[in-house]
Amino acid sequence: MTIAVIPVPGLPLINPGDDLGQLLGDAIDAARVGLKAGDVVAVCQKVVSKAEGAVVALEEVEASAFAKHLAARTESAKDPRALEVILRETHRIVRMDRGHLICETRHGWVCANAGVDESNGVAPGVVTLLPRDPDASAERLREGLAARFGVAVAIVITDTFGRPWREGLVEVALGCAGMDPLLDLRGRADLSGRELHHTVVAL
Repeated sequence: MTIAVIPVPGLPLINPGDDLGQLLGDAIDAARVGLKAGDVVAVCQKVVSKAEGAVVALEEVEASAFAKHLAARTESAKDPRALEVILRETHRIVRMDRGHLICETRHGWVCANAGVDESNGVAPGVVTLLPRDPDASAERLREGLAARFGVAVAIVITDTFGRPWREGLVEVALGCAGMDPLLDLRGRADLSGRELHHTVVAL
């Protein structure tokens, strides 16, 4: 089996309310990529969040006393309003040091700042949040592309996560549609014939 990774350039800057499925389809057409049944389309979380309006203007946020306390302890003078948004998106603080936050999100992911991001937003002073239901977001995109191109494809919504005590970011699947994200190998034999009891591979 051959795996090909094909970029789709030309997607415009996304704003809240944009039809991401339509814009993605336009970019696929313009790139003359063509979709085939069984293709997997990876879409970054940031454009999904922006299209769905999962954004917060910091000028509309009132920082709590705790957020202001954290901001005063940061080495880079972090905006207390941004910290307030992070706290609102956090289910549990896993680690906190000098204003740096490793949080468990409402979805159950453990990541920096609960996924709240100030980079590549819709405008200065606007932060993006993680999609509320990434699987549902992926399903809407899948249905839109299937209707347009007449083929069944899978959608994976990705985000970049850091790794504890490691340099470099890795892509993590936040949501998917049109595919089973797990390959359960339990009950099968490994190369030496030993039965696997716990191996479930994330595709």
